[in-house]
This record gives sequence, structure tokens and C-alpha cells, in this order.
Amino acid sequence: MSEDRKLLAERVTEVFGERLTSTEVAADMVAVEVPATHLFEVMQGLRDESFGFHQLTDLCGVDYAAYGQDEWITERATDSGFSRGVRGNSFARLGLTGIYGIDSVTVNTGRRFAVVYHLLSIRANQRLRVRVYCEDDDFPMVDSVVPVWAGANWFEREAFDLYGIIFDGHPDLRRLLTDYGFVGHPFRKDFPLIGNVEVRYNEEKGRVVYEPVSIEPRVLVPRVIRHDSRYVDRLAEGDADDG
Repeated sequence: MSEDRKLLAERVTEVFGERLTSTEVAADMVAVEVPATHLFEVMQGLRDESFGFHQLTDLCGVDYAAYGQDEWITERATDSGFSRGVRGNSFARLGLTGIYGIDSVTVNTGRRFAVVYHLLSIRANQRLRVRVYCEDDDFPMVDSVVPVWAGANWFEREAFDLYGIIFDGHPDLRRLLTDYGFVGHPFRKDFPLIGNVEVRYNEEKGRVVYEPVSIEPRVLVPRVIRHDSRYVDRLAEGDADDG
């Protein structure tokens, strides 16, 4: 562990104390978890107090439904066949039952949706990851940090659009990437991979129309082993070393 990262973790823990759920150094970065009730004040402290995290470099939503469980049945996979399988009527993400487990959608754990922030202190040349879980799975909501970092505006709109996470206090929380009339949130684990509707231009009506999706769900992701010139020398060196 870098000495700088260790000192940062100790300082963050010392300053915010019980307002943090956890502090660790993960993937060469200090990572903290903050309860939703203390998010705004902790974020203000990270920017205004001696930490100097004046820049928010990224903000994204996460759906932890069935986290750690396999989405694909691969018990009969081989080293020369398909690693995920092919079915005419795909079972993938058609609902969080069966493969995901019914409990992942019927029990309100308060740990399904999270928002992850990446902060940068240019002065100290340090980075920090902050994660906050939404307390209600059915209506995920956390405080907006737009008053702290104005650049969070579009990041929060994106997370709202794709995950349905509400940012309380956001000045203009609207969809950003999908249509204003779009139903659902496409990055949620329970959203169908093929979507619910498709669009096409209707010549008679002279406009784009929405229709129920007509394509057949199909999952086709083969495991491919390639033998070409990029790997010949490397494979030969490995065989020579083994000999």
C-alpha cells in the first residue's frame, strides 16, 4: 500500500468518523462507503476542508441485483464450444427469477442500487472513490451533489435515465440518453436485453412510430480460440521454456 494512500485513508476516517460506513484501499485507490443520510455533508467536507477534492471526474449508478450470481448456465461448457450457449427463446435477463433468484426482487434490501463517485485532488495528486447505497430499492434516491460540483449535473441525469435513481435537489432531473417517453430504465438488471419497443418510420403517418419489439431474443456469444501470427512466436517461446 502506498504511504500517501494509507495516510489519506487514515485522515478520511479521522475527520468523518461514524459518518462513514467503511474505508479501504482497493484497486490502488482509497474507497469509502457513506450512508445516504450523510452523503451531502461528507461530499462538502471532501471538497471544502483540507482534502481539496475540487474535481468530480465520474459518477455512475450500479444495480447490484443478484450480485455474485451467474447470469449464464455454463455447467456443460467445453473448451471448444459455446461458453454461454444458444437458445431460440433467451432466458437472459427476462426477469430476476430462476437464475437470479426470486428474493433479489421481492425483498427490499436497501443494497440493490448504489451511486459511485470518483473524486480528484489536483493539488495533492490523490483520487478517492465514494459509494453510497440507496436505502429504498423500490424508490432509490440520494442527495444531489450538483451544489458541490456543478459538473455532476449530466452525470446524475444519466444515472437517473439508465437506473432510475432519483437525485434529490437536482435542478433539472430529466432523461438524458433515452427518449422522454421511454418506459423503464435500460441498465437495470430486470430490464429485457431486447427492450420493450422498437421504432420505425411510418410513411403513411409521416413520423416515427413505436411498436412492440419484434425480434426474437437470442444469445450467441461463442468462445473463440484464434491461432494466428500474433501469437505464434509467443506460443513457440512458451513451448521452448517448458522443454
